Amino acid sequence: MKYTQIKELNFSKDIILPCKKDDLESIKHLLPIENPNFDGSFLTHNLVYGKEGNKIYLVGLGEQKNEAHLEDTFHKFCFETKKYWGENIQFFSKNLSKESLKKAVIGLEMAQYVIGAFKSTKEEIKEINIEFVSTEDIQKELEEGQFTGEAINKIKALVDAPPNIKTPEYLGDWAKKSSKDSNYKCTVFKQKELEKKGFDAVLSVGKGSINKPVVIVNEYTPKKSKKIDIALVGKGITFDSGGISIKGSTNLHYMKSDMGGAAVVLGVVELVAKLKLNINIVGIVAAAENAVDAESYRPGDVIDSYSGKTIEIIDTDAEGRLVLADGISYAIKKFNPEYLIDLATLTGSVVRTLGYAAAGMFTQNQEMANSMSAIGYTYHERVWQLPMFEDYEADLKSDVADIKNFNGKPIEGAINAAKFLEFFTEKHPKWMHLDIAGVSFGASQYAKMKSATGFGIQLITNFIKEKVTK
Repeated sequence: MKYTQIKELNFSKDIILPCKKDDLESIKHLLPIENPNFDGSFLTHNLVYGKEGNKIYLVGLGEQKNEAHLEDTFHKFCFETKKYWGENIQFFSKNLSKESLKKAVIGLEMAQYVIGAFKSTKEEIKEINIEFVSTEDIQKELEEGQFTGEAINKIKALVDAPPNIKTPEYLGDWAKKSSKDSNYKCTVFKQKELEKKGFDAVLSVGKGSINKPVVIVNEYTPKKSKKIDIALVGKGITFDSGGISIKGSTNLHYMKSDMGGAAVVLGVVELVAKLKLNINIVGIVAAAENAVDAESYRPGDVIDSYSGKTIEIIDTDAEGRLVLADGISYAIKKFNPEYLIDLATLTGSVVRTLGYAAAGMFTQNQEMANSMSAIGYTYHERVWQLPMFEDYEADLKSDVADIKNFNGKPIEGAINAAKFLEFFTEKHPKWMHLDIAGVSFGASQYAKMKSATGFGIQLITNFIKEKVTK
C-alpha cells in the first residue's frame, strides 16, 4: 500500500469518505444522492455511485467523540472492500484530525496482512495508491501510520509462524536483519556465550530442545547520553510443550504463540528506530523452546540464574518467568534503565481473570500504572491493574532455594508469576510487568483459527512517546 497527499478532490475517481453521525449534513454536497441509507455508525460502511459511475465509500466513524476504534474501522473496511479498488483511490480526510488520520492509516495498513504465508499458492497482493486529500501537511502522519501498521503486521507474522520455522535462532536472525534495515545495534548471544555470561535459567528451559536458546539484545541509542531511558524484556518461548510437566494435547498447536511478548519487544524497537524518536532504548528477548527430552530440566531441580539467585522448579510449565528473570536481571545489571517493562504471554490465569479484553498490569509504581491505563484506553489496547500485595510472597518461599517458580495452587496464578518476577527486579522503582496472554493471540474475524492480534505495539510506543521522551 502506498500513501500520498493531494490538495483537491477529483470527483471522477473513487473516493473513501469517512464520517461520524454528525457529519452527514456537511458532506451531502459531495454525494450524488440526497439521503444515503447510512447513519455513520461505528464499523459500518456503504457504497454509493457518483455521477460519473465512480464508487464512493461511506465509512462510519460512530459517535462524535468515539475515536478509540478508528484502526478497527478502517481495518475492517479495507479488508472487505479493497478487492474492488483500482490502482488509485482518494481519501477525503477533512473530517479527521491529524491523530485520527494516523489511526486510519494504521488500520488500512493492518488490512494488508496475509496470514497464509506458508501456503503453496500465495494470495496476490496488488499495489494500491491511496491519495489523501488535505490542504494541511500530513506527510508525518501518513509515514508514522504506515510504519506503525507495518510493525503490527510484522509481529503478527512472527507470532503466527509455525514453530518448526520460528526457532529461537530464527528470532535472532529476524532481529539482525531488522537492525540493518532500521539502523540500530543487535547482539545475539548463543549457547556458549549464554554459558559464559551465566544465563542459567534460559539455558535450563532450553535444555530439552534441539533448537538451542538465544538472548537477543537490541539497542537504539541516538542520544549522546549513555543513560538508557527504557528497557523492554520479552518472553520468547517459540514453542511450549510444558516440558516434563507436559501440557494436554487440546490446542497445543497454539503454543507457537508463546513468544508474543518477544514479538512486541522486537517490533517496538524497530518502530522507535524508524520513527527516529529521541530516546535510548534497549530491547531484550530471552528465547528458548520448552521441549521434552532426556536432558530436560525437572520438577524438583534447583537451578541457577543470571542474578545469582537459585530457583526451585515446581512446574516446568512455569518456564516463561524463568527466562524473563534472566532477561530482567541482565537489563538491570548491564543497562540500569530508568524504565523497565517486561511483556509476556505468561499465564492462563490472567485469561481467566480478564478474558480477552485486557492485559494484566502489575507494578508498584502507580504513576506508571495510571499512564499506561490511559494510553491503553486511547489506543484500544487496554490494561487492567492487579494487586502486588506482600501477602502473595509467602507462596514463593522455598526450603531448598532462594525462591520457587510456582506456588502449586489453582489460584492467584498471574499474581504469583508477577511476584516471582519482582524478586529479580532489585526493587527497581519504575518496573512494570504486562501479562498479555489473553490479548496477544485469539479469535479473529480475519482468520478461521486463532491468530495474532498485534497487541502491544501502539501501547508501548505511545507510552514511550508520552511518558519517557518528556
